[in-house]
Formats: sequence, C-alpha cells, structure tokens
Amino acid sequence: MRALFLIPGDAVRQLQALPAVAATAQQLKFQIQVACPASVGGVWELVPAVEKVIPFNYSDATLADWTNLMGSVRDPDFQACINLAQGRQVDLMLSMSHIPKRLAASGFSATEKVKPLDQGWPPQRLAPYLAPIGVQLDAQAFRLLLPKSNLEKASKSLPPGNGPVLLVAPEGGPQDWPRTNWGTVTQQIQLRLNDLRVQQTLPPGAPWSQRAAQVASSDVVLASDPVSIELALLCGVPLVALGSRADDLPVREGVTGLGGTTPLAQVSVDNVLGALGLG
Repeated sequence: MRALFLIPGDAVRQLQALPAVAATAQQLKFQIQVACPASVGGVWELVPAVEKVIPFNYSDATLADWTNLMGSVRDPDFQACINLAQGRQVDLMLSMSHIPKRLAASGFSATEKVKPLDQGWPPQRLAPYLAPIGVQLDAQAFRLLLPKSNLEKASKSLPPGNGPVLLVAPEGGPQDWPRTNWGTVTQQIQLRLNDLRVQQTLPPGAPWSQRAAQVASSDVVLASDPVSIELALLCGVPLVALGSRADDLPVREGVTGLGGTTPLAQVSVDNVLGALGLG
C-alpha cells in the first residue's frame, strides 16, 4: 500500500510537509513516495517511511519530464495521491493514472477537492488533505526521530564545556537582523550565563541528517533562517524565531516569534533577551 505526495517548493515547504507524510505512513501503514524538486530531495532522508523520492522540478518541467513522472506514478500500486501542485500538466498526468483517491485544493484530476486552512502553523494546515483518507494530523505532536549515531556525532561536535548550548542561525540576507546585533546578543547572554556554549548553524550544503542532529542537540535556537526554524520546531527545541509571526508558529511553551510584522532592524537586543528569558 502506497501514497504519493506531490510537493513543489523549497526546503521549508518540504519540511512543513513532514508531519503529514509521517502521519499517513504511520496511521495507514503505507509506504510513501514524494515527488519534489531535486535540490531539496535530501529533506526526505529524515522520514524513514519515504521509500522513494522522485526528483521533479515543477516550475520548468519539460514534456519529457512529465512523461517520466507519469511512468513513475503508473508503475507502483498507489492508493492515494496528496497533490500540493497546481496546473494543467499535473492534472493531465494524474487523470491518466490509476490512483483511486486524488486529493487537491483544485484541478479537474481531483477525485475530492479539499479546502486548505489559511491560518496557523503551516504543517497543521495540511490536515484537510488527509482527512478524506482517514488520517488525523496533529503536527504539534510530531517529532523527528533521528538515529542515535547522528545525535552522538552532533554531541561530540559541540563546543567544550557543560553549560547550555545556544544555536545561532542567521538567515544572512539584506533584510536579516543586523549582524552587529547577533554578536551583541551573544555577548549579553554569556555575561548572564558564563558557561554558555554557542555554536553556529551548519552551512546549507551540509547533509540534512547532520543539520537536524545539530538542532536536536542544542538547548535553545535563536534563528532567522527559515530552515533552522522549521527544524527546531520539528525537533521540539525551544526557539526564538526572528521574522516569524506568532500566527505562523505552533502555540507551544518555549516558542516565540519576534519581528514578524515589523522590520527586523526594529527588534532590539533587549527584545531578544526578554524572549530568551534573560531580560
């Protein structure tokens, strides 16, 4: 028994779909295949139930690409397709498949159209896609289950000492929190917690298993990087998310969003210290 997820978009969108994919696999005892852009396919290494990733770049796919995807979709015995893509090409492809349940927000190939949620933490917004196949989604309860070996390796890479570990993850773009503020807030925290250990997030090219294990091995994450924010939420690590609105985060103790409705430059170091409980 299998389900197919068609998920366009960047790494953040893939991460936001993890709880839905895991819930489908667990509750229906299904194997899962995911069609997503090749550049972000490595995200799905984090979900053991995903047996195959089908590289597919929705935005610039050629006729040959669609033909190849059609071949991949027709071969396995899929019972359901969760389609997060849109467009005539994807509808034509799915309408020629033999998948009995095809769930989407729109499109003539859908056997049942769903009404997506437009508020709340994005992973939970996928609940309407799963309800027609009998899957209940509680995205807040989801936690990444990482191999013990990966966590041990991440622990060995921590800065020396026994104090709490702060993972700092700037996004780094022109609209990010000013660079001087990152340094100042770290210094201010260390004045209050002299045994604090600070580590910088791994670069984007690092394996997903390592990035997730680094987050999971931290005691708190201060991030404006969207990927690090999603990983912290999926790992259940306390988080201060710069540039995130409260409405886009789960309502959970230890999770705070700052600067989601104002420029990040207006978020002060004192604001961040207060969110970390050190004001």
